[in-house]
Amino acid sequence: MALVAAALVLAVAVAAVWMLLARESIFPARTLAMATGPEGSAEYDLGVRYRAALARAGLDLRLLPTAGSVENLAMLRDRRSGVSVGFVDAGVTGEEAPPDLASLGTVSFQPLWFFLRSRPHASPIEALAGKRISVGPEGSGTRVLARRLLALNGIDEARVELVGLTPEQAADALLKGGIDAAVLLTSWQSPAVRRLLLADGITLATYPRADAYVALFPYLTKLRLPTGVADLARNIPPVDVTLLAVEESLVVRRDLPAALQFLLLETAGEVHGGPGVFHSAGRFPAPETIDIPLSDVAREFHKAGRPFVYRNLPFWLAGLAEHLLIVLVPLFAVVLPAARYLPMLYEMVIERRIFKRYTELKLIETEMEALGPGEASDALAVELEELARRANRLKVPLHFAQRLFILKNHIAVAQEQVERRRHAAPRTAGEGH
Repeated sequence: MALVAAALVLAVAVAAVWMLLARESIFPARTLAMATGPEGSAEYDLGVRYRAALARAGLDLRLLPTAGSVENLAMLRDRRSGVSVGFVDAGVTGEEAPPDLASLGTVSFQPLWFFLRSRPHASPIEALAGKRISVGPEGSGTRVLARRLLALNGIDEARVELVGLTPEQAADALLKGGIDAAVLLTSWQSPAVRRLLLADGITLATYPRADAYVALFPYLTKLRLPTGVADLARNIPPVDVTLLAVEESLVVRRDLPAALQFLLLETAGEVHGGPGVFHSAGRFPAPETIDIPLSDVAREFHKAGRPFVYRNLPFWLAGLAEHLLIVLVPLFAVVLPAARYLPMLYEMVIERRIFKRYTELKLIETEMEALGPGEASDALAVELEELARRANRLKVPLHFAQRLFILKNHIAVAQEQVERRRHAAPRTAGEGH
């Protein structure tokens, strides 16, 4: 019985391990596809930094240039695209969060820069009538937010000419006079932003009603660009500029293995953790839920960091180790205490076998006593012979040998008594003649 219990425990453990190994997610892929933004944009440059950092951990990150957040979101939602991670700006997901996506947290501010060729006498929005404006290409978060703000201010798109240019294209066109204004939703590190800030004849518009925009659209944030921060010697910008911004999140498919999510979170801390013009060191990545809820892995990471196995094992092995621990720790929590009682159980089994033979012997002795003095039975002799054979076949531990020896002696005594009775019975009958 003890061997059966041990075999059952072993079978359960083997089955659990087999089930773990059979799951594809236990062994994460060594290649990951990331949707970034247009080549030359700040988001694409961030992807390059992610790729270099992840390469040190043995992960090959494949960068896919896109028009921006809207296209990134669409690719993440489409399993056939192969994209598992991407940058997504707040405000572009719609009213309901995609159920198949999860956020690893916010990683940066994305200001909504509004550059014009000359300083307008009216407010920036009122100065747009009849102008050619770059609002970003289809699929960009810039286009979604720019059109939303135009509509909020009552600007009919029929009164303006909207052009779909990438940040770099928009900067070139604005500097050459091909367009009158450009809206860019990108970070301070964007090469296009830095070029336009320092260019003569280009004005960065301020948002005097920023608080109203934030009140109407909670995903917006009010930022301040300090005087002279772009060029202290030339005092650019010449005054503080109030900006609107959204927070950008690092979004993954919800089924992305935990090992890869932890690796991406660790990399995000390396890439985004430093100080910036609009935030202090350690501000990002942050466990903020804006449009897409945090993954369970991200919530654990932001609360306590990487678990032990992910800190000390390669990412491709850490997931397997964690799942094995999930199965084996509870298993051993049951098996180890139970193992203390296995010797006792085994002794009870052996004792039961010996006492069972004693019970059979007692029944035979009772039958023998019922025959009366001088009477014998061949059947009793056969039963005792069979009982002796079964006793001889018993395998017991050494410390049970004495009990088995005593049992065999008792059986032998009973056999002698039966033999004496069998030999005495005919003589008694002859004396009667």
